[in-house]
Amino acid sequence: MKLAFITAGAAGMFCGSCMKDNTLATELIRLNHDAVLIPTYTPITTDEADVSAGPIQFGGINVYLQQKFALFRHTPHWFDKALNFRPLLKLAGRFAVKTQASDLGDLTLSMLEGSAGKQRKELSKFLNYLEHQIKPEVVLLTNVLLSGMVPEIRRRLKVPVWAILQGDDIFLESLPTDYRERCLAQIQKNCASLTGLIATSQYYADFMNEYLKLHASNLKVVYPGLKLTGHGRPREFRQEPPYTIGYFARICPEKGLHILVDAFIELRKTPSAPPSKLKISGWLGGNQKDYFAAQMKKIEAAGLTAEVEYLESPTHRSKLDFMCSIDVLSVPTTYREPKGIYILEALANGVPVVQPEHGSFPELIAATRGGLLVPPNDPAGLAKALHRILSDATLRNQLAESGKKAVFEHFTAEKMARDTLAVLSR
Repeated sequence: MKLAFITAGAAGMFCGSCMKDNTLATELIRLNHDAVLIPTYTPITTDEADVSAGPIQFGGINVYLQQKFALFRHTPHWFDKALNFRPLLKLAGRFAVKTQASDLGDLTLSMLEGSAGKQRKELSKFLNYLEHQIKPEVVLLTNVLLSGMVPEIRRRLKVPVWAILQGDDIFLESLPTDYRERCLAQIQKNCASLTGLIATSQYYADFMNEYLKLHASNLKVVYPGLKLTGHGRPREFRQEPPYTIGYFARICPEKGLHILVDAFIELRKTPSAPPSKLKISGWLGGNQKDYFAAQMKKIEAAGLTAEVEYLESPTHRSKLDFMCSIDVLSVPTTYREPKGIYILEALANGVPVVQPEHGSFPELIAATRGGLLVPPNDPAGLAKALHRILSDATLRNQLAESGKKAVFEHFTAEKMARDTLAVLSR
C-alpha cells in the first residue's frame, strides 16, 4: 500500500502522538509497505530513529506569517522554502512551545478552513507535492486539526482519507470559547469528506463521536503498540524497601505530577507504609519550569528532598534504564488520556502501574491486568493504592508479570500496524 502518513511536529518537545506515529510508520515500512511519514509545522522529536521524510509541509514560520501578514500569502516559492529550513524551524520551536494554545484560535480556525483560509498557498503547494511526488493510494492524518486539507485531497487525488483521533479535544478545549465552537463546526464539516476515523481506545472513540457530533459509523479502534526492541530485559524485582515510585511523562499540570507529589507526601506520613522514594522523568518545557519548581518546594517543605530525584531521559536507552529502576509507575492525569503509551512502556519492563479510573486507563488495565485503578484527582486514594502495591510483593509481582506478558502479546508495533492496515484496506 502506498500510504501518505501526515503528522504534526510538536515544536521540539517529546510528544506521545509524534512518537506513536513514528513507530507506526516504521513498522509499516518494515512490513514492506510504501509508507511516507510527512511532517508538518516543525520536525518531529522522538527517542527512536526518526523516519519522517521529505520537506516540512505547512512550515510553522510560513503558517504564522501568512496568518498575521497578507504580504506573506504572496511570497515566491524559494522564499517560503528558505523559511522551512529544518534548523530554523527547530529554533523557532523553542519559542513556539511557550505559546499558549489560547493564543492560537485564529490560526487554528484558518487552517481548518483549508482552501478558504489564509494558508491556502501552503495547501496548494502541499497538494502538488502529494499529487506529483508521493502519489498515495491512501492518506492518513494523525489528527482532525489537520482536516482542513481533506476536501481538496479528495477532490484532486480522489483517494481515501482517514484521520486518527488521539488527543484532539485537549487542544480544542484550551481555545477561547468562541473560537472553539467555530473550530468544532469546521471540523464537523471537514469530517464529512473523510473515509473514516481511527481512535486509540474505545473510550476515545465513543467520546469523540459525541464531542464532535460525528455520529460516524466508520470509526474504528486501533490500540497503540510498542517497538519492543530493548524492552523487557531481565531484571530482579526489589524485595526489600526502599521502593521507588516512578513518574514518566511530560511534566505539566494535566499529566498530574502535583497529584503524585501530594500522594507521595501523604504516603511518607503513613507509619505502616514501607520506605519509598520518588523518581521523576519526562520532557520539561520552559513554560512549565515554575510548575515543576512549585512541586519541588512542596517536597522540600515536607523534608523529603533527599527522597526525590529528577532525571532527564532524552534517549530511548535512558528511558528504558529509568523504567528498570522503579517498582511502580503512576501518571495521575487530570484529563482523560486517550492513549497511555507510558503505561504500556512501564508494563513492557515489568513495572506495575497505578492510574486514575478514567480515559483509556480502565481499558488498558483490564486488557493487561497490570495495575490498579484509583479515583481521579484524589491524592489520598492514590497514596492508599501505592501503599497497598508496595506492601504486597505477591501482588506487585503478579501485576508485573501479567502486564508484561500482555504487552508483548497484544500491544506490539506489528499488531498496531497490521490492525491499521486492516482498517485502511477496507
